[in-house]
Amino acid sequence: MDATIIVTRFLFGALALVMFGLGLSLSLADFRRLFKHPKAVTIALLLQVVGLPLACYAIIVGFGLSPVFAIGLMLLAASPGGISANLFSHLFGGNVAMNISLTAVNTLLSIVTLPLIANWAIGHFAQSGQVVPLQTRKLVEVIAIVLIPVAIGMFVAARKPGFAARMEKPTKIFSGVVLAVVTVLAIANEWKTMTATFAEIGLPVLLFNLVSLLAGYYLSRAAGLDKPLATAISYEIGIHNSTLAIFIAVSVLGSFPLALPAAIYSVVMYITAPLFGWLLLRRRQPSVAVQAPGH
Repeated sequence: MDATIIVTRFLFGALALVMFGLGLSLSLADFRRLFKHPKAVTIALLLQVVGLPLACYAIIVGFGLSPVFAIGLMLLAASPGGISANLFSHLFGGNVAMNISLTAVNTLLSIVTLPLIANWAIGHFAQSGQVVPLQTRKLVEVIAIVLIPVAIGMFVAARKPGFAARMEKPTKIFSGVVLAVVTVLAIANEWKTMTATFAEIGLPVLLFNLVSLLAGYYLSRAAGLDKPLATAISYEIGIHNSTLAIFIAVSVLGSFPLALPAAIYSVVMYITAPLFGWLLLRRRQPSVAVQAPGH
């Protein structure tokens, strides 16, 4: 069997598992919680839907990326926050409940926004016939692979909360292992292509990641949000669901080169996200130390 077909099938299963695991951790209360922080939700959604695609476009134009990599980076920008965002937010003092709520609404919103942005990018950057736009059948396929597992997970969590609580952590761990295998397979399958193109897309991908993290935090703080909410938003829009971007590139659009920006991003974000969190923690420590002499 061709390695590309194996990777494609693994991606189907991996993404479905991730979405099911996400569903197990969600409830209707997560959506209701959004109404308690309207400013935070508005900032996060504006950054996700408008800010990141615009920043991504500026980076594409600034670096003069080729059409395939331009589309691949736009796919990444349009992808919602990944489950890892919740973990990083928890480790570095973010409002994890807000992360979970934002992940839920962003995942549902991406069912509409991701195909729109992807088709716009294909029409704008690609020459005729270079990349096939998302067809209706493929769009339904994406909706099914994202929405149905999440809905099943939420249904199980509502009916069997004890089972969902026990399975949530193992499911996330198993999903993480599967994703790691899928990423390794995808990279190994196109290692020569990836190493040959890293010089062209490595820096743009890194810059996009840093812009996402920094904009999420500092724009939120400038808008008056507290540090836990700003940290949650930073990781929510700075840690993208690169698996979804890879899935659409490889399984839906049938092009691994389109997936290269997301593949590189999936490695880069695990370096930048902890470093950014460490810097946030270091900035908080002096304020605690200053109060000590006065007591």
